[in-house]
This record gives sequence, C-alpha cells and structure tokens, in this order.
Amino acid sequence: MSGEKTRLLVHKPDADYEVGYAKPPKDTRFKPGQSGNPMGRPRGAKNKRPALNEERLKDIILDEAYRDITVRDGDRNVTVPMAQAVMRALAVNAAKGQHRAQRLFAEMLATTERQNKQLSDEWLQTAIAYKVDWERELQRRAQMGITHLPAPLPHPDQVRIDMNKGTAWIQGPMTKDDLKELEVWRERRKNFEDERDYLLEHLDTEKNRKTRKFMEDDLAQTQKILGLIDQVLDRIGY
Repeated sequence: MSGEKTRLLVHKPDADYEVGYAKPPKDTRFKPGQSGNPMGRPRGAKNKRPALNEERLKDIILDEAYRDITVRDGDRNVTVPMAQAVMRALAVNAAKGQHRAQRLFAEMLATTERQNKQLSDEWLQTAIAYKVDWERELQRRAQMGITHLPAPLPHPDQVRIDMNKGTAWIQGPMTKDDLKELEVWRERRKNFEDERDYLLEHLDTEKNRKTRKFMEDDLAQTQKILGLIDQVLDRIGY
C-alpha cells in the first residue's frame, strides 16, 4: 500500500448548477417545510397569547422574585431568593440614612404588621366562636343523652386560647387523618413502653454479663426511641 495513492470520492455538483455566493450545494440546503433548527422554539410561540385563566406576567414576577441568587454577606457568599436580596438591600440603604429607602421600608413594614395583626384577630375570633359553639352543642348532647354522634375535630377542649396574648392554637388532631396518625404513634409508644418496662424489670436480676450489656444497650435505644416519639406527639399537638 505504500506505493499506492488513496483515492478520494468527490461529489460533483450538477453541471447546470453553479455553486458559489448565496448558492450552497443542493445537499446542504434547507428543505421546504422543514425547520433548520428542529429543537428551537415552536412556530408562533413568541406571539402566543395566554389562556383566559392564565396570568403569565404574575408567574414571571413570582419566578423572578423567588429565583435564588448569590450575594455577599460580610466575608462570605450566601444564596437567597431575589426578593430577600432586594429587601436586604433596601433595609441596608435605610440604615445608612437614605430617606427614600427609610420611608419605603417603614411603609412596607407597617403594612405587613397591620395585615398580620388583622389575620391574627380574625383567627382568634374564629377560634373563640368555634370553641363556644361546640361546647354548647356537646353540653346539649350530654343533657339529652345523645351518644351516637361523633365528636368534633378538633375537639373544643383542644382549642387553646390565651386572652392575655391574644393568641389561639389547636393542641390536638384537626382532621381524621391527624387522628389516625395520632393513634398509630400512641400504639407505637405503648409497645416501646412495654419493652422498656420489661427490660427494667429483668435487668437487675440478670447475672450474665454479656446478656446484661445487651439489655442495657437495648434499654438505651428504647429510651431514645420513646423520646423521638414524644417529639412527634408534640408536633401533632397532643
């Protein structure tokens, strides 16, 4: 092969078609009705109107407001949503004495606190009305001997109200699903309590050192699990 020349097959254009400026070879030209960029934006996407139930501008604003960006915080970089970065910059400028930033920040803060106070007052009144109405209903059932009706969820005894602070909260299951979850965790806690009591009962009388060490480790693990279950029950609120 050293003495042979390699032959290259060269595509010859048609004799009657001149290739040159603005005249590419036929094989490389775009085909009629076929996009030159099949993965690009669909035809008409730029001018497509949103549906009647869409508010595209609001979606764009929210996407930008909660898009994460990296900002400098002292001697380190932190990642925060755009809205938080803007509010932080506004607060910093207000603290530096810029009157416009101070006025805008004070107005936004006052509006936010006023809205939160309004929501808190509405929730407090709703909780008080719920508790009073259901206590009357349960008292009526007791006086009439009605026992077949289900108890309300949440139970009025679980509606906690602090009039000094003006706050209200639910300490207990609020839905049937919450109640089922509560029963599951109660059953689990009862099982681990039984295991703990068994270990405590037999630990002092166990003479075998290895068995005793195993029981002590098991007891420590059981106590740890009981603590975790109590945290879950506190989260559920009962």
